[in-house]
Amino acid sequence: MAEQMVSVTREIKASPEVIFDLLADPARHADFDGSGMLQQVRGDSGRLELDSKFGMDMKMGPLPYRISSKVVEFDEGTLIAWAHRGKHRWRYELESIDGGAATKVTETFDWSTAVIPKAIELAGYPKKHPVAMEATLERLAALVEK
Repeated sequence: MAEQMVSVTREIKASPEVIFDLLADPARHADFDGSGMLQQVRGDSGRLELDSKFGMDMKMGPLPYRISSKVVEFDEGTLIAWAHRGKHRWRYELESIDGGAATKVTETFDWSTAVIPKAIELAGYPKKHPVAMEATLERLAALVEK
C-alpha cells in the first residue's frame, strides 16, 4: 500500500556492493543514521541476512531505550529491510547505475505492515521521517563516495 509508505531516493557515487556492505553491518548503522536516535549496536550480531536479529541502543531526546529488529526482506546487494516489535519496516533498495560506478539508493519507511498503523500516523512519523531519511542518505554517501 503506497499510501502507507514514504521514500527518499539519492544517487550515490559508489557501487551497490560497497553500500550494501554498510547496510548489512548493524555495527555501522549509527554512522549513517540521520535521525540521531541510533546510538550503537547491542551485542555481536555479525553481517545481516534474511531472518538475522540485531539489537540497538537508541535515544529519543533525552530518553534512552533498546530495540530489537529482524531482517524481513533480503536480496544480496539490492534489498534489505528490517522490522521490530511494531512490525513497520525500514527498507533500502539499491539499483546499479553508470555501469556500477554509482547506485540509486531508496530508503523507505513502510508502516503498511505495522501492528497499529494508525498510531504511527497519529504520532506524525510519516511526515517527520523523510527529513531524517534524507540526512541518512547524505551521511551514507559521505561514508562511501571517493
